[in-house]
Amino acid sequence: MSESGNASPRSRWTFLTNHAHVLLCIARDPGIRLRDIARDVGITERAAQGIVADLVDAGYVSRTRVGRRNQYSVRPDRPLRHPLEDRRPIGDLLSLLTRDDAAAGSEAPRPRSRGGAPPAARARAPRRPATPGVARGG
Repeated sequence: MSESGNASPRSRWTFLTNHAHVLLCIARDPGIRLRDIARDVGITERAAQGIVADLVDAGYVSRTRVGRRNQYSVRPDRPLRHPLEDRRPIGDLLSLLTRDDAAAGSEAPRPRSRGGAPPAARARAPRRPATPGVARGG
């Protein structure tokens, strides 16, 4: 962010990876659909599917088919993956990030969007300048 508090194009990064965001979505709602994970994280459904597959393959998440849906289970005892944090279990991070959810007594609110693009993608789209002499609206 700039000193005035406005985000510059270069400052669109977060402290957590998409893998952490997907894991957090699953921890909050074990019956969540890939479509909802993708919307909440701001990625494509295909990317969400790949990340869930990574988490399952690495043993952080188990997936069980229940009818036509998947039910997920997080293994909070698994270590964080980077050498700087690998002495801590993933459950420590999840409990920190879901602490407010539990205090509120419900699932954390999910960002809602209208249309196909995630809110973050829509916010990045440049606005077209108005054409002089042409009325807008209608």
